[in-house]
Amino acid sequence: MSEATPPGRDEVVEMLAAFGDRPPDAVGDAIGSLELTWLISQVEERYGVMLDPTDDQLEQMTTVAAAVTTLHDLLTGAAHG
Repeated sequence: MSEATPPGRDEVVEMLAAFGDRPPDAVGDAIGSLELTWLISQVEERYGVMLDPTDDQLEQMTTVAAAVTTLHDLLTGAAHG
């Protein structure tokens, strides 16, 4: 993985907005399962890593804020794993 900083809220919203080709201000706080799949795929592509979230981590990623926190944890772990 590169030494890039994990995505913040704005970047996560930007990635979610690309799902469905919508403006960032049309992205709500809740994240559905298809959006989550898209988001993880986008993060993997952008950061050049393969994420392996646990079921608990996936269940936690139901909001943008929770996704930001969990992605930070996953990417930090990927950098060392």
